[in-house]
Amino acid sequence: MILVRKPGVHASVQDLGRPGLRQLGICPGGALDMLALTLANRLAGNADAAAGIEFTMGGCELQFEVDTRIALTGDDFGATLDGVPLWPCWSVPVRAGQTLRLAGANAPGTPKAGLRSWLAVAGGIDVAPVLGSRSTDLKAGFGGHEGRALRKGDRLALGASRLGADQNARRSFGLRAPDWGTAEPDGAFALRVLPGPEFDLFTPDAQALLWSERWRITPQSNRMGSRLAGAELQRKAGGDMLSSGVIPGTIQVPPSGQPIILMGDAQTTGGYPRIGVVIRADLWKLAQAPLGGRLRLVRTDLSHALAAWAAQQRYLAQVAQGLAAAGWPGAA
Repeated sequence: MILVRKPGVHASVQDLGRPGLRQLGICPGGALDMLALTLANRLAGNADAAAGIEFTMGGCELQFEVDTRIALTGDDFGATLDGVPLWPCWSVPVRAGQTLRLAGANAPGTPKAGLRSWLAVAGGIDVAPVLGSRSTDLKAGFGGHEGRALRKGDRLALGASRLGADQNARRSFGLRAPDWGTAEPDGAFALRVLPGPEFDLFTPDAQALLWSERWRITPQSNRMGSRLAGAELQRKAGGDMLSSGVIPGTIQVPPSGQPIILMGDAQTTGGYPRIGVVIRADLWKLAQAPLGGRLRLVRTDLSHALAAWAAQQRYLAQVAQGLAAAGWPGAA
């Protein structure tokens, strides 16, 4: 079991989500950075789809009641295990009674500002699956732990670990984290974007601004979407639109002209024009980007989007090969 001594700003049980149910109005949900959770699960000896915990802005404290093994990925909130630093993308043995702490975002000693991190524990968080997933649907109030964010005093059961006693006690080891790419001189990071179905409904100036502006991620962002602030994107003409299907990564532009990039908990349909779509291989960066951070949207095409996704899968395959060579349970 794990005792939640302090949940932080927002923490919830998440796995890889509920794909394939959009026709029922059910969002895919799951970890906003599925790459991070997948890496954490592999380091903890779990199958990729095992449930972990998603933390927002750190500030949490967990106590382990059994010997186990853990891995943290995502943003670095100065995590410690009984006061000893715990680095992102490392697999670490844990003894019963030890306490994991994550400092709050921008707290003294925290390496950098960030937004989210993910914890995997050997065996996964053992909550009842709902519609094929253990993820928490916070809007609908089902899945995860009682269909809600974690609270102080919650106790989470663990599933059966695939690790043997010798593997569970193995010394800490880590792997190379995913590459963010080169940051802009002003600190902005790039997200590659495909033009959306309604791209041509916007003025030429708005189309150019979409690619040239340095967009700021506002504090109004959440698991439903990242709200951006910057230049106003104007349409050629007003008027209503029929609602259309949307997916994580869709960039909608409401009447304010300020884009919203939809995330895992977003609605399944929307009536705002879709000016673009962030490619799947880059969505993990947005899940980790700090509030107030700046980003640049880079126009790409389908061939480059597919190549980026293939490169990410090669990286995961290399991780799996390296862990298997070290006698670690493979991904499943």
